[in-house]
Amino acid sequence: MARCAVGWAQGVGHVIPLDHHSLERALAARMDTSSRRWLEQARSEVERDPGAIAAIFPAVGRAVGRAPLHPGARAGDVHAWTLDAAARTLLLVALGPAVGGEIALLYRHGDAAERCGVLRALAFLSVEDAVGVPLVEDALRTNDLHLIAASLGAYAFARCDDATLAQAVLKCVFVGVPLAGLAGLQERATPELAAMLARYAHERVAAGRDVPGEVWPLVDRFGPSAELAAIESELTRPEPDRRRAAQDALAGRAAQGALANHAMGGALGGGTAQGAHADRAPARARRES
Repeated sequence: MARCAVGWAQGVGHVIPLDHHSLERALAARMDTSSRRWLEQARSEVERDPGAIAAIFPAVGRAVGRAPLHPGARAGDVHAWTLDAAARTLLLVALGPAVGGEIALLYRHGDAAERCGVLRALAFLSVEDAVGVPLVEDALRTNDLHLIAASLGAYAFARCDDATLAQAVLKCVFVGVPLAGLAGLQERATPELAAMLARYAHERVAAGRDVPGEVWPLVDRFGPSAELAAIESELTRPEPDRRRAAQDALAGRAAQGALANHAMGGALGGGTAQGAHADRAPARARRES
């Protein structure tokens, strides 16, 4: 079982609550008196009668609202928590040991917002991997950007294997879920993921299409030589669209490298540099526990 939430994480343009106490405080600050009263009563009810969650869960959005949890969240940010997702998380926490028997049904019968609430809650709950991981995998099979983003939280990065996460990251790039919002990505990046993203970049170049700039920091972290050489070889192709795409891609790669160097220099100047090469052993240990 896994409870992965510990503290807060600051993302790029969004804040991720990672323990239910800070989540509760943030939610209380954004709700009016009637919404707070409703949620308190709902939590008490599911503590007494876990089966009551089936009727309460769909009503959360109407009761507490669907606005962003963090007032500074950017419009359209698929990684941003919402009031209803936070409230649903607290309701699932209130179930205690009974959550394992309810969560799959809530996901299966819920609409997109309810499913997002279940997925975001996983990091706050003690559920067996046999219960939680299939929910993540199901969301990753969809093309719903909000479901995909919600599924790739702390729970997924602690419990899913490398192959699943690599495919998930590639899907994010493909459908347009920003990688910057995946808080556990740096710790779980692998050479295989870097090579996969480099092959994707080459496919884009060969088709004369642009390459998303956000792939380059992950590619260059491990520098898959064969895949990078294949991209560079496009510079000598007879097709002008492939040469142009290669030039643009490599220029984007250089720009991302300059940004990374600037960021690292700022971190070193402040006395601490963390995250870029974090030890992946804790995540593996959690998966194997």
